Amino acid sequence: MAERSTAAVDVADNSGDEPPAAQAAKATADGVETQDTRQAADKPMPEPDGDRKAAATTAAPELHSGHKLARRYRLEECVTRLDGFSSWRAMDEKLRRAVGVHLLPADHPRARSVLAAARSSALLGDPRFVQVLDAVEENDLVYVVHEWLPDATELTAVLATGPMEPHEAYQLVTQVSQAMAAAHREGLAHLRLTPGAILRTSTGQYRIRGLAVNAALRGITSDSPQRTDTEGIGALLYAALTQRWPYETDAYGLSGLPKGVGLIAPDQVRAGVHRGLGELAMRALANDGATASRQEPAFTTPEELAKAVAAMPRIRPPEPTFTAPPEYQHTTYQQGSYGTPRPGAATTAMPVSPPPPLQSRTGRALKWGVAALLIAALGLGSWQLADTLIDHGGQGGSNTTQNQPPTTDNDDEAPPKKESVPLAVKNAQEYYPDGNPQNIDGVDHSYDGNPSTYWRTKAFNDGPDLTSYKGGVGLIFDLGSEQEVKSASIGLKFTGDHTEITLYAADSASSSTPLGKMKKIVTGTTSDGTMSLTAKDPVKTRYVVLWLTAAPYAPAYEYSQAGYKQAITDVKFSG
Repeated sequence: MAERSTAAVDVADNSGDEPPAAQAAKATADGVETQDTRQAADKPMPEPDGDRKAAATTAAPELHSGHKLARRYRLEECVTRLDGFSSWRAMDEKLRRAVGVHLLPADHPRARSVLAAARSSALLGDPRFVQVLDAVEENDLVYVVHEWLPDATELTAVLATGPMEPHEAYQLVTQVSQAMAAAHREGLAHLRLTPGAILRTSTGQYRIRGLAVNAALRGITSDSPQRTDTEGIGALLYAALTQRWPYETDAYGLSGLPKGVGLIAPDQVRAGVHRGLGELAMRALANDGATASRQEPAFTTPEELAKAVAAMPRIRPPEPTFTAPPEYQHTTYQQGSYGTPRPGAATTAMPVSPPPPLQSRTGRALKWGVAALLIAALGLGSWQLADTLIDHGGQGGSNTTQNQPPTTDNDDEAPPKKESVPLAVKNAQEYYPDGNPQNIDGVDHSYDGNPSTYWRTKAFNDGPDLTSYKGGVGLIFDLGSEQEVKSASIGLKFTGDHTEITLYAADSASSSTPLGKMKKIVTGTTSDGTMSLTAKDPVKTRYVVLWLTAAPYAPAYEYSQAGYKQAITDVKFSG
């Protein structure tokens, strides 16, 4: 089941040869073409009928399990067969890993657009998207090979268990909106952001599959791609908060909204919905002007939505709940009763008397030996004490005077060294004066006390010095109030030549404040997994900027490509 959940194309979109109005209604249920298809229910579909008919007459390649493509990709299971194309789970026999494959005939009317979309998506190289690995035309076939994530779960399956907690929904909209904003900056759109297109990995990260490719396979286009993707993100957030699909028809295992009432706010569908997230969902969805309660303007791009999410107060994860272990029960053996108690007998354990002292000849000899050793030890100690007193007396003066600590009237003597006091971090955010954040959703992991979680930078091609082209990357830590900052301990994920970090005292948590207007606290360089920084003099500040200007080279790790990079695992300050 886990592998099926990672299929590249979900199978709920089988429109066949239905009339345009029925296709539009089904597309609305599937959340595919959003407002364009809702309008199309009352008029002919914008997609030409000739393209649909040509796709229907072009049969999907008659392939079977075990067939090999390029003598490398062995087809194993057909996941989807629709509109003249098919999608498979396959095995890359060269690299011994599972992959996904889309297949369609070379003369399919959408073959050229699918190839173009796959190659454009592959150039993005953003680890937040399921990566396109190959796009080939050979032997009258066009096929697209992409990653297969066996440990990931579709958002469809996640929502089947119930609505998300506010923190989890916040993570979803943050990661998806930021990823789609990055894609649109490169000229790429998804146009089919449905629960089947979102995967949650075992580490809690969200991956988006089918960027540009899924829409090309189905011939989906949009005159306003940014608005279409923004509405798609809004629908995902709405479903995460309410476990309802924000349209009148049921889709993806979710019930739709009541017919005839239109789009209603999430907190009217389900009690206890986070108000801020509910308003973001309403502003992202096309709802004829019924936006948030404050009547703020609707979002038109994923970038606007991502910035609004980042400006929200951070939603903390729920506190973990611990179950007390069952009370320890003594066994009858531990209670001193070696037999099974008789029915009706009292179960209170009787006190066990200590064993009698040793009465044998060996026991008496052992007692006399121990006594002799104690007497000898006492005598030796008395002799050493007397010798010490005699030596001190020979030096003149009384013993009482010699044993007293010396006194002095010297006022210049250094006071005792003040012990360091841990300073708690109340909040944190990225510091990116160039407008390009690194990993906003991972900031909390930089100070959560868990060395297995981390905030990471992107991977850069040149290094270790980042200042020549990037200037640096950083974090701003909020101590809650002004504190005297003396030292810091910083856990690092990657070791090597070399990591350089500087701490600054800032007046605010804004990324618009340049480093030149901040006071430098301390700078350090290391090649190890921990950096300890101690300032010559404490600096009083509320906000501490951690500015990383050099990072070692590290191989690919989880969602980060190989390159010069660093990850901050655990930051602690002392005053």
